[in-house]
Amino acid sequence: MSGPQPRKRVRRLPRTLHPMAWWIWALALATAVSRTNNPLLLLLVLAVLGHVVTVRRTEAPWARGFAYYLYLALTVVAIRVVFRAVFATGITSRDHFLFSLPRVPTPDWYAGIRIGGPVSLEAVLSAATDGLRLACMLCCIGAANTLANPKRALRVLPGALYELGVAVTVAISVAPQLVQSVQRVARARRLRAGRSRGLKALRGIVVPVLEDALERSLRLASAMDSRGYGRAGSATPRSRRITGALMLLGMCGLCAGAYGLLDATAPALLGLPAMGAGAVLCLAGLRLGGRRVTRTAYRPDPWRLPEWAVAGGGVLAAALLFTGLGYDPAQLNPVFYPLTWPGLPLVPTAAILLAGTAGFLSPPPAAHRPPDRKAAPA
Repeated sequence: MSGPQPRKRVRRLPRTLHPMAWWIWALALATAVSRTNNPLLLLLVLAVLGHVVTVRRTEAPWARGFAYYLYLALTVVAIRVVFRAVFATGITSRDHFLFSLPRVPTPDWYAGIRIGGPVSLEAVLSAATDGLRLACMLCCIGAANTLANPKRALRVLPGALYELGVAVTVAISVAPQLVQSVQRVARARRLRAGRSRGLKALRGIVVPVLEDALERSLRLASAMDSRGYGRAGSATPRSRRITGALMLLGMCGLCAGAYGLLDATAPALLGLPAMGAGAVLCLAGLRLGGRRVTRTAYRPDPWRLPEWAVAGGGVLAAALLFTGLGYDPAQLNPVFYPLTWPGLPLVPTAAILLAGTAGFLSPPPAAHRPPDRKAAPA
């Protein structure tokens, strides 16, 4: 009599994280960035983004464009510093003088703004920090574009927003497609032994990239038209009017509620009650408008514990930076007049590192295996 048979290990297919979880995480981190002007915290956010993108990006074409977002971020910082140096506001005797630009006289009606003049170290550092905050926001959006599949994100939108979702998905996927086109054209130029560099090579790169982008757009338009996107379906004029009225009233309610929450002197009804009523009307409009759209999903993306952990980490980081619990909120916005070294508050640092745990809590991407190349028989 044979013993108990050993259990066979069930091999599960690797899965990627839900695209909306990555977008919630990235938008929450961008919201947290908008609350601080501390260069140390901003550099920590860039380090967290770089780590998560490095360990969790896939081999898809849109997953290779994060480096271009970093170049764009550096450009934003440089432009901000140049504008601050050109449109100087003067320096005081306590500032650290760096250099002086030629002064351009301005008319009387242009008073208050100076073009050229002395530039101080404090002004340059302040401008660089402001540009770094905007650069971090751009990198957050770039991380979401790198980690999330834009085509899969379209499937989780409500049925009433599928037309808007298609437009947003196409707009979001433009940057990854342009990156892929640039890489393909550059690879083809290397194979053809192209030696021209700089501005001379620009014409040989721009024209093929634009041609490839136009060809992709035409293929996408024909594919969407063949699948019925943009068609009205069986909606009656009455249902469209009711849906539009519900959505309009709901948006007005949300705007009034946001104003009531931000303004302490506003009536109590313009706060949470108006926002709640607006949310209910918007949901009713989405529900009514989604009835005319029939969609099916093959293997829908699951929302499990890793999705909750990643999205919750980003939202919790944004909440900690907004509430200001456990630290002095003034540490988020250090001053540069006089010039002092910024401090690193403990709670915001822990919040940003908490958002960085998405690199460990999310499932690892599928490993890229090159095709087997067997030697041909002699």
